[in-house]
Amino acid sequence: MSSRNLPFGNNTRYSTREVPIEDMYNEPESSLEIETNIPSFKYKSSSVRRRYSDFEWFRDTLKSEVPSVNIPNLPGKVFTNRFSDQVIEARRAGLETFLQMYVAGHPLLQTGSKVLVAFIQDPNFSNNLYF
Repeated sequence: MSSRNLPFGNNTRYSTREVPIEDMYNEPESSLEIETNIPSFKYKSSSVRRRYSDFEWFRDTLKSEVPSVNIPNLPGKVFTNRFSDQVIEARRAGLETFLQMYVAGHPLLQTGSKVLVAFIQDPNFSNNLYF
């Protein structure tokens, strides 16, 4: 990671967990642990779980909420070896970059998005509650 000052500094962490056998064929989740001092965020630190499909919905919602901001693509969806350590780490790093460098610190998204703070900080977040 570069040394430039990112919105969450170097404090954004993703953790992985062992996948129970009953979840083996479900879509993997990412656990987001975030510390921030951005005023638009309700908590200085939070920990939430999000599925890749949640990130897809989040990206599409940001694009429609603030069309003047170019929202980058997510890391590609994986169909084989999706539980391997390398695949999980690559996706985690891509999602971290998406949130840190392009989304959370963007001033227009901080003020123009109704879902940004909830997606990043609300453990009970459900996209069914929006739109």
